[in-house]
Amino acid sequence: MIIAIVTIAALATLFGLLLGYAAVRFHVEGDPIADQIDKLLPQTQCGQCGHPGCRPYANAIANGEDDINRCAPGGEATIIALADLLGRDPVPMDDDIGEKLPSVALIIEKECIGCTLCIQACPVDAILGAAKQMHTVIESECTGCELCLAPCPVECIVMIPIEEGIGNWIWPYPDNDHRDLSLSREAL
Repeated sequence: MIIAIVTIAALATLFGLLLGYAAVRFHVEGDPIADQIDKLLPQTQCGQCGHPGCRPYANAIANGEDDINRCAPGGEATIIALADLLGRDPVPMDDDIGEKLPSVALIIEKECIGCTLCIQACPVDAILGAAKQMHTVIESECTGCELCLAPCPVECIVMIPIEEGIGNWIWPYPDNDHRDLSLSREAL
């Protein structure tokens, strides 16, 4: 019995030393800029930016392969934070993404069968419910990523546009291409 304990202790020590050496020898440094960008992104992993998740999008921004204006769930606040971090000027949301109105999911409760597929698909845990029970959406948590729509077998989830109010109103960017130049001509 003592021989077995000593053998296991010796093997554990040997493997611990081997793992410690491998951790030091094969240590890979991450990209610190990509790490900082990833911390600013909302981590919804929704794919609306054209990348499979937030980390690949952060890597693309850090490598200069993509612009900072493609994160729909993050919106303008994320664009401004990324611009501050990277020392760039804030730009409006990408046209492909920006055309979509901000919305939240709504589950039509009478049609919900309680299959939990929408709960599993939601990256931000904004759907509340249990198996064979009615589900509902926590509106304050929903990012409008629409990932819950496809797995629903009875199509009881609809996207409802968020009404614009004082809490979510954003000052529009000036349209410099179509401004009225008549005042400047008269001033001459």
